[in-house]
Amino acid sequence: MARWDARVGGRSVGVPGVLRMLEAAHRQHGVLPWADLFTPAIELAEAGFAISPRLHRLASESRYLQRFSAAREYLFDAGGAPLPVGHRLVNRPFAQSLRLIATEGADAFYTGSIGREIVAAVATPDNPGLLTLADLAGYEAKQRDPVCAPYRAYRICGMGPPSTGGLTVAMILGYLAPFDLKELGAQSARAVHLYTQAARLAYADRGRYMGDADVIPVPVKSLLDPDYLQRRGALINPDRDMGMAQPGDLPEQAGLGGGEMDEQPSTSHMSIVDARGNAVSFTTSIAIGFGSRVMAGGFFLNNQLTDFAFRPRKNGVAHVNRAGPGKRPRSSMSPTFVFGPDGELRLAIGSPGGTSIIGYVAKTVIAVLDWDMDIQSAIALPHFANRNSKETELEQGTAAESYRAALMALGHNIAIRSHTSGLHGIEITPHGLVGGADPRREGVAMGR
Repeated sequence: MARWDARVGGRSVGVPGVLRMLEAAHRQHGVLPWADLFTPAIELAEAGFAISPRLHRLASESRYLQRFSAAREYLFDAGGAPLPVGHRLVNRPFAQSLRLIATEGADAFYTGSIGREIVAAVATPDNPGLLTLADLAGYEAKQRDPVCAPYRAYRICGMGPPSTGGLTVAMILGYLAPFDLKELGAQSARAVHLYTQAARLAYADRGRYMGDADVIPVPVKSLLDPDYLQRRGALINPDRDMGMAQPGDLPEQAGLGGGEMDEQPSTSHMSIVDARGNAVSFTTSIAIGFGSRVMAGGFFLNNQLTDFAFRPRKNGVAHVNRAGPGKRPRSSMSPTFVFGPDGELRLAIGSPGGTSIIGYVAKTVIAVLDWDMDIQSAIALPHFANRNSKETELEQGTAAESYRAALMALGHNIAIRSHTSGLHGIEITPHGLVGGADPRREGVAMGR
């Protein structure tokens, strides 16, 4: 199928997993009664909120959104124009769904009336999907070990496969560990160059080796092995862009291949630290803005299945991220904790942004740990990136554009692009908590 033919409609909808995860996390760690947690969201859905300029723009620009009746009725007026900035957007069907989940638990979603509504919506005549009630009922949320690795005096921990974020962030930092980034400084084109080379190597291995570890072997220990990182890191030339990096040679996945996926940015992230010192770094996604465009129960359904490889084989080799029954597609979500030399939490960070998430998070960690920036300054720092592509990206309209000439002299092909990250982080300091929210979106940092 063509990309957009696959992205919209019921065919691309996978079983939503986040609610089962939240219920399991609440059972293990929750303090307040489950039902009480839904009250603020129910009140907001019934009272409504003013459409922001960003939401208005996204609805105006989103492809095929008006093709689906529920989305059209929700975000557009009778004449087909997107509802204006400031219009109070009320969502009573969503409030009703939340009431059911609050009183009946996640079963209301996976085995009850909401699930039946989801299955009916996915069967839309416009690219109908195959999702069944049995699929919903059979979904299991899994608790997984974090991926942790050292970086200088710190310990970086993130989510493991099928998310590639924790592993790829750790690899980028592992490749950079031998270089004195502090001495080079945050405004150094040379530091940007070194970062892009480390990212090239890590993204090359991400494409080749990372997928759903329940189905295929993901060589986490081998990819983070100090000898492997040192051997691969020796490919970094401080004076020249290496061009497209090839993946390293590991035996664990003989007969499997990889490549970049169709992962698009429609993700949210929040970082929270409470008065007891408990911390959450939480990233959630429906793949592309407005997901599949299909709504059920007052909410948009994901098009997460397009995060699988579009072709199961490439050049006769099975793709590491090919689709399969009971299989999760890989993602770039990178909820991250940083622990200090004393073992205490130093930083909680994450971001939306599709395959760019990894770079956004790695850059911010470097800015805090190597360049001594506070979390807000680190988040606002202009972006630079290379996802092992032909071009090194510099964030449009920022000071990052000033690196262009110096990087081109080192052999880089440069692309100036906008980057709508949504970084959200908390730094734990001796003087208390410091929050940071990305000025590129509408997030906020709050405390009490």
